[in-house]
Amino acid sequence: MRDPSFTLTAGPTAATPRTLQALGQPIIFDYDPVFLEKFRQLERKVGELMRSSDDIVLMQGEAVLGLEAAARALTRPGMKALNLVSGVYAAWFGDWLREYGAEVVEVRVPYDEAVEAADVRQALEDNPDVELVAVVQSETPSGIHNPVGEIAPAVNDAGALFLVDAVSALGCEEVLVDEWGIDVCVAGPQKCLAGPPGMSLMSISSAAWEAMERNPNAPRGSFLSLLDWKERWVDTDKTKFLYTPSVVDVNGVDSVVDQVLDEGLEQCIARHQAAARAVRAGVQAMGLELWPRREEYAAGCVTAIRVPEGISRAATLEHIRDRYGVMLSGGYGELADKLFRIGHMGPAADSLNPVVAVAALGRGLKDLGADVHIGAGVEATLEAIGEAADRAVAPA
Repeated sequence: MRDPSFTLTAGPTAATPRTLQALGQPIIFDYDPVFLEKFRQLERKVGELMRSSDDIVLMQGEAVLGLEAAARALTRPGMKALNLVSGVYAAWFGDWLREYGAEVVEVRVPYDEAVEAADVRQALEDNPDVELVAVVQSETPSGIHNPVGEIAPAVNDAGALFLVDAVSALGCEEVLVDEWGIDVCVAGPQKCLAGPPGMSLMSISSAAWEAMERNPNAPRGSFLSLLDWKERWVDTDKTKFLYTPSVVDVNGVDSVVDQVLDEGLEQCIARHQAAARAVRAGVQAMGLELWPRREEYAAGCVTAIRVPEGISRAATLEHIRDRYGVMLSGGYGELADKLFRIGHMGPAADSLNPVVAVAALGRGLKDLGADVHIGAGVEATLEAIGEAADRAVAPA
């Protein structure tokens, strides 16, 4: 089977030529002064993207490693945690908290809705002993964006630690660690940054470090140990790694972070949001239904679309890939067969890629007997792209 001509999925995403070139650089010794300086500079640049002045930790493992490491380091038996659940990933994080002994309180909404800040504030008033609040900013499996900036004041007023999964939000949504008082922020390079999926990008506050140090169950001598990172890297001259880092992944992530900074973070976010609006306009014009009940909390990284009645999600995606060379995504976890997902992350948010995605989905559905209006969808997508281009060139 040949490689797809277009990868427009929920991640990992397609990479730019500049990123591929970086991934092909020579593998040098991890204690070479050049590599050590690159690693330290990458920490600084990740902090810039996160708008964070806190310590940055670059764990060598896909972002789920950073999330598990944070859960283990912060959770101790008997503590109370508030988990905000609007999708699959948040539900899984709650399972971790319970496994490590926390008493978990939830604000749970249907997976096609977002968490409301007022409900978070009420839950914290009802549970004044909550020590940790966790939220997924962008639920990639369901295309839902939670308003972290609106939720943050309630968490800060309650004096709880605030953990944010920003894995697919960084680069397409605002992530303001300092302004929002986020204590642990975990992002991944394989989503909107369009890098290799081999690192966890983490920002950790002094309050979070103190909580980890008070936790007798925080891992030590482990690949998952954040406290080992603090003692052997963060609090030292940063010349001795805990274990061998992936030189290749560091080169790739360094390249994609530079590309976002060269473009400008605000421009990068605007580009992703414009692509998301264009795709949403197109799929609705074709007669399809978005998964989010309200467009205002649709994610900027992926567009989730309800599978029409009588249509097989798996057969449709296989047909689109085999016949048209376009790779799209289905749902994930318990939502696997309920929706299609179009990714507009990294290069997929560029140029006419949203048109390709909408046209491919429409044509594939039409081929399999669905009643869709492909022309109307393509026209609406193009119209939205044109409007975004006009706004971009309009005088300030």
